Amino acid sequence: MRTIAMILAGGEGTRLTVLSEERAKPAVPFAGKFRIIDFTLSNCVNSGIYTVGVLTQYRPHSLHDHIGIGKPWDLDRSRGGVRLLQPYQARQGQYWYAGTADAIYQNLNFIHENRADNVLILSGDHIYKMDYRPLIDYHLEKGADLTIAVMPVPLEETHRFGIMVVNEEQRIVEFYEKPKDRDKGNLASMGIYVFNANTLERRLSEGRPEKPRNDFGKDVIPAMIAAGDRVYAYRFEGYWVDVGTIDAYWSTSMALLGPSPALDLYTDNWPILTKSEERPPVKIGPQAKIVNSMISNGCIIRGLVVNSVLSPGVYVSPGAVVQDSVVMNDTWVGPGARLDCVVIDKKVVVGAGAIVGVGNKETPNEQMPDRLFAGITVVGKGAYIPDGAQIGRNVLINSRRDESDFPPDRIVPDGKTI
Repeated sequence: MRTIAMILAGGEGTRLTVLSEERAKPAVPFAGKFRIIDFTLSNCVNSGIYTVGVLTQYRPHSLHDHIGIGKPWDLDRSRGGVRLLQPYQARQGQYWYAGTADAIYQNLNFIHENRADNVLILSGDHIYKMDYRPLIDYHLEKGADLTIAVMPVPLEETHRFGIMVVNEEQRIVEFYEKPKDRDKGNLASMGIYVFNANTLERRLSEGRPEKPRNDFGKDVIPAMIAAGDRVYAYRFEGYWVDVGTIDAYWSTSMALLGPSPALDLYTDNWPILTKSEERPPVKIGPQAKIVNSMISNGCIIRGLVVNSVLSPGVYVSPGAVVQDSVVMNDTWVGPGARLDCVVIDKKVVVGAGAIVGVGNKETPNEQMPDRLFAGITVVGKGAYIPDGAQIGRNVLINSRRDESDFPPDRIVPDGKTI
């Protein structure tokens, strides 16, 4: 039985605010030298799946550059390997992907070309390690048309997921896409599906063009259950996080630190692979101090770094303090500057003596109260924070802002946006 993987990697990721403004969410840097999509790609090759289609759409350039021909994941192959699948416009009228299921429908030829018996459909924006082979074996043992990987989530989080009810045999009898009520249970879809290839094509093709089934959660899965298809739940008990919000991104980054990290990135038996940058080793100055942090190659540390994650090429000046923060590639932190509970994108300049992350964590962002509310301040790519600035909590500084965009007194209160 031949199984191929198709990774959905075209989403905007709007809840990540400026971090996904100029790149697709799966291309957002994570854990220093990695990108979010590295986890799904690594899971595929570690599970022995070497035919992978990556479906891209929104701002794909950074993602395409990162994946390339797939060499870091051993996916640069003449047979199989990785293929980047973008929407296109043809005379018959192919258009932008209208949803997760429509994206697969527009690429059914990829399934045909690779003569797949089963199709593993994955999301490119989750942080986890998973061997897909037991899932596929379970799918075959059940004789399933569709198997969905599931795990319990807190009741207050159920509105973010597809929630399902199963019988004693783990067959799914009810499915609710992002229910507002909390009485539907807490068994959540992880966005990991194994389809019988023939069933997938048949269900995606039904109703077109008048009533297309564009989304798996809203359309395809409920229709399959209603039609009596064999739809089963596979319970996963490992570590899995959807880093789709700033709060989740920051807290998942912090969970990597400490003596017993929630996810070990460097085990030999399940390596997380990535496109590596050629960078010199970390340089640590005579007055520098690093406590419980993850520091990538190319960083130069001359100040204090505590409980933080630094991507390649970050410079921390003498007297500067970086605490409880995520700082991405080639950011410069000036002398005496302080970062506290901040997520900073690439190539940001933090001026001398600037304080970013000071004030009341309880004041949400005025423009995005549902996205910036946990006390985390976010700074977009290429921004310049002037010397001596004071930036509050839950502040959003957009990409490429410079000194002229800040108030004359350089004070940005809690919850404001620049």
